[in-house]
Amino acid sequence: MKFVSVLLFLMILVFSVHSQEQYITTSDSVKLYVNMKGSGPACIYLHGGPGSGSYWLEAFSGDFLEQHFQMIYLDQRGVGRSSSPADNNYSLQRMIMDFEEVRESLGIQSWLTLGHSFGGILQMAYANGHPGVISGMIFINCTLSMNDSFKNSWLPKAFELTGDDTPAFSRDTTVSVYERMLAIMPVLGEKGEMWKIFFDAQGNSRRMNGTYSGFDTWNSDQSEKILEIPEYWDDFRKFTPEFKQPVLFYYGKNDWAIGAEHYKGVAFPNMQLWGSDVRHFPFLENKNDLMNAINSFMNTHQF
Repeated sequence: MKFVSVLLFLMILVFSVHSQEQYITTSDSVKLYVNMKGSGPACIYLHGGPGSGSYWLEAFSGDFLEQHFQMIYLDQRGVGRSSSPADNNYSLQRMIMDFEEVRESLGIQSWLTLGHSFGGILQMAYANGHPGVISGMIFINCTLSMNDSFKNSWLPKAFELTGDDTPAFSRDTTVSVYERMLAIMPVLGEKGEMWKIFFDAQGNSRRMNGTYSGFDTWNSDQSEKILEIPEYWDDFRKFTPEFKQPVLFYYGKNDWAIGAEHYKGVAFPNMQLWGSDVRHFPFLENKNDLMNAINSFMNTHQF
């Protein structure tokens, strides 16, 4: 009987390590949704969007990642299953504080970070402020300068897709890149061409968007705030030479959202660069190649 009790306790303990959903309340009373799954070195996922939430990666690549890492899937403030700040504080400093408060609450001394898209900016800002708690970084189709990505890749592709219907305002280089994007987005929507910037096939776009159909509610406050905050438009590539820990920088050679040559401005001293014939979502479009890149990175370094 005692043996059965011990065995049951161990089974409960193992389950709690491999899957644990919880809410962590920040120092400014925001409830952050966190889901811990898998085993291995701790790795927090910093999702992009802004406002995409953490479920995409969990749904499409969680089975692989959770075999190698103790994944911490976090919905950032104002996103998904997390609540919004009462004072609308979406500053970069506050976001970084959230990551640190999650780490401390979970009792993790150091961890890897894994980011996708806009999550690259969050990773770099976090690493710049707290390099001692980050053992390595994995960038998946990430931008480190939204201005560079949108001006030199996103907008030119949008011009190509809208053709003669491109608004003159979107071509006006005297206004901000963000304003130029806002002007052309309705035209892309009317022509049904937006998906071509991000996906290799429209079916993948539908599949990705359908991932969230099972949620009754989904917070989207962050997506309406972040891009209007100037500090997020800084060029974070300038900080890359200072980060000495191992880095995997995975990029898409056909990723119009980020730019096929965006990586050329990235200068991590201990970087494994991996280019792939994908667009913006390799964990949907070519999961095997992404897994090979992460396996190679993990086999090269000890965490």
